[in-house]
Amino acid sequence: MLTLFPEMFPGPLGVSLVGQALDAGVWTLATLPLREFGIGRHRAVDDTPAGGGAGMVMRADVIAAAIDQARVDEPSAPLIYLSPRGEPLTQALAAELADGPGVMLLAGRFEGVDERVIAGRNMREVSIGDYVLSGGEIAAMVLLDACVRLLPGVIGGAASLSEESFEDGLLEYPQYTKPREWEGRSIPEVLLSGDHKRIAQWRRAEAERITAARRPDLLQRRPTVRKS
Repeated sequence: MLTLFPEMFPGPLGVSLVGQALDAGVWTLATLPLREFGIGRHRAVDDTPAGGGAGMVMRADVIAAAIDQARVDEPSAPLIYLSPRGEPLTQALAAELADGPGVMLLAGRFEGVDERVIAGRNMREVSIGDYVLSGGEIAAMVLLDACVRLLPGVIGGAASLSEESFEDGLLEYPQYTKPREWEGRSIPEVLLSGDHKRIAQWRRAEAERITAARRPDLLQRRPTVRKS
């Protein structure tokens, strides 16, 4: 994890199931402070943007030096720059990264990173949503949490993962538990029927209904099954 603020980690990643997995050594987290590679007496990591404009830009030489140092220990991990202009973080991407050799993350700050180091170090840009944060650290935590929970042994059962939102291109169906009645609202009778086929059909229909109402774009992306 390349960051100006290593003290932010592990943060939320140090608690609950992901934190327990970190303590157990299922996954590891190392931070490399970008300030250590800064220029001059003040360890500058940024400078004014070429061509003028507001804010500051993180220097290519500083970022490259940090990446090259990190590569000594992680030669094969893909390098990801958390950026609002990156490809969306999806469940499929999280699964791809979780199945890989690990990941090296760069958390940007200010107005971003010099484009030359993005190209020169073959960074993959990833976004967690259509908004701008103060820095990439929180976005990095989101990406790490999405990946780590997919590692074997972190979440209790494989069935829990297979029925989550986005796993079949649909949002997850509604969930209920005790009490049977709450403030005049009842658990749907089908869920109490014991008929697993009817329950599966109801859950599928509810997932499709919710997805159509809230994320119709997901339905458009799902492959069409042609009947022979």
